[in-house]
Amino acid sequence: MRSWTALRIVVHDRSSTAGALLGVIAIVFLVGQQLSVLFGLLNYMSVLVDHSGADAWITSADLRNADAGNLISARYMDRVIGLGEVAWVEPVLIGNGLFRTPDGSFEAVRVVGVRRPRLAGGPWEFAAADERALFDLEAVAVDRLDLEKLGNPALDAVTEIGDRRVRVRAVTEGARAFQGTLVFASLDKVKEIARAPPGRYSALLVRFQPQADTAAALARLRAVLPECSVYSTAELARLTQAYYFLQTGIGGSFGFSTGIAVLIGVVIISLTMYTSVLGRSRDFAVIRALGGRRRDVAVIVISQALLIAGAGMFVGFVLLAALLDATRGSSIPSYFPAAVPPILAGVTVAVSLLGSLVALRVALKAEPASVFH
Repeated sequence: MRSWTALRIVVHDRSSTAGALLGVIAIVFLVGQQLSVLFGLLNYMSVLVDHSGADAWITSADLRNADAGNLISARYMDRVIGLGEVAWVEPVLIGNGLFRTPDGSFEAVRVVGVRRPRLAGGPWEFAAADERALFDLEAVAVDRLDLEKLGNPALDAVTEIGDRRVRVRAVTEGARAFQGTLVFASLDKVKEIARAPPGRYSALLVRFQPQADTAAALARLRAVLPECSVYSTAELARLTQAYYFLQTGIGGSFGFSTGIAVLIGVVIISLTMYTSVLGRSRDFAVIRALGGRRRDVAVIVISQALLIAGAGMFVGFVLLAALLDATRGSSIPSYFPAAVPPILAGVTVAVSLLGSLVALRVALKAEPASVFH
């Protein structure tokens, strides 16, 4: 009966309900949109690590993120490949260069060199051609979303990176990085472009045997290579994401904007719920005069908040889903992990209840005797 009364109030008091709904929708949509961009950027930060296909990364000592390591010696490969837990080890070389666009201008790119034929650490999805294109010494692969930035070079177009002749032989999908435009090439070609000293690499990628214990294998690698840093793929991804999140101001920026969105929602819900209850204070006094308890009044107000929260979340998530679908495959970073919606829904319900506290205090002050005044 109390919930039915709350529903009738919500349906009848349309102006206040609409205002509170707007507050809930603002929380779900604005916060969800901010979080989707944040998680999209986090994916960009560790994109090479996440899609490397390796179980562990061997890098220079005291590494702060995957993009800022020193070169390490190729001799470490001989130590690692002899371990029983290791299935394979492959080098990766990351450098910088200037990509000559078709109009003669230049665009800074990060070149990622991978060794043939395994191409570990190389591109993982293609929009045009496939990984076999990189078997050609001059071949490079660029991402679909970076084509416009690079002057829309045609497939098989010949150009230069770092004054070295290259040929665009493949177009990747989803290979965008936080640090800049990624271009994949063979290890030998990147050595030429980056002018790296012989026998030096940015990292060594390690894949363990299927039956190997990952924790024990990592400990073994660290014991064998005390002069290097050894991370699991997940550890290095988290380290890289945490570095950029904390050191670039992204964390503070997104935290501030998310907090503002929540605050706006709380204020809107509080004001509209307060206005609604204030206009119905006499109704609550009648309920009390007819034998209703303060607890009954509280249930009605809280039920109102929950009904509005449920309807607002439905609309907010529909709008958010439409936005995510519209931005999928675009240059806007957008990713929404499956674990986030339940958390966002819980926070929204909590905020809605918080916003109803002011209204609840007013409703509980309704005196039965005021009906007879």
